[in-house]
Amino acid sequence: MAEENTTLTKAELAEMLFDRVGLNKREAKDIVDTFFEEIRESLAKGEPVKLSGFGNFQVRDKPARPGRNPKTGEVIPIAARRVVTFHASQKLKAIVEQGEAYDPNSEYALQD
Repeated sequence: MAEENTTLTKAELAEMLFDRVGLNKREAKDIVDTFFEEIRESLAKGEPVKLSGFGNFQVRDKPARPGRNPKTGEVIPIAARRVVTFHASQKLKAIVEQGEAYDPNSEYALQD
C-alpha cells in the first residue's frame, strides 16, 4: 500500500498486481493501462462509469454563464463545457472515514 503522504501512481498499481496476483510486470502494466483507457473512452462518449463498491463517474454538460473579473468587476463570458464528476460509493466513504484503521476483511471491503 502507498506510504503516508505519497500519491498512488499507475506504476504502483501495476507493481501491486505483480506482487499480489502473480502477473508478470508487462501483463500488470497492460491491465492497468487498459482499465484506465476503457474508463477514458466511456467518459469521452458521455457514458457513465459505475465501479461497484468504489463510485460513479459521470459526464455533465455545464452551460455557458457570465463570470466576473474579481479585480475589475468586468463581466466575462464563460463558455459551455463538459466536466467529469465523481461520486464515491457508501463503501468507499466508510473506508476513507476509517482511515488507517481500515480492515480489508470488514463489511466495507471492496469485494462483492
